[in-house]
Amino acid sequence: MKNFYDIIKFPVVTEKSTKISENNQFVFKVGIDSSKDEIKKAIEKVFKVKVKAVNTIKVKGKKKIFKGTKGKRSDFKKAVITLVKGETLDYSGGVS
Repeated sequence: MKNFYDIIKFPVVTEKSTKISENNQFVFKVGIDSSKDEIKKAIEKVFKVKVKAVNTIKVKGKKKIFKGTKGKRSDFKKAVITLVKGETLDYSGGVS
């Protein structure tokens, strides 16, 4: 059994994620091997909200040059969480 905090890494706070939060959607960086069901259960347990849908995106790491040596950034996975109408989520103040 995975720990909920291994599934949910941290919220993604960008202009785009802030804009979609008006539509009751929130973006989190999650574990690369986490499933939609695991993500849904973790969000509901940790933040005590009702989740309507979970959409996931796998992001491939970019190839970069670090101080003259070729390298690659890590791959990661994002989850866009849609909450049921009337629910709200405030991750700026910490976990309640």
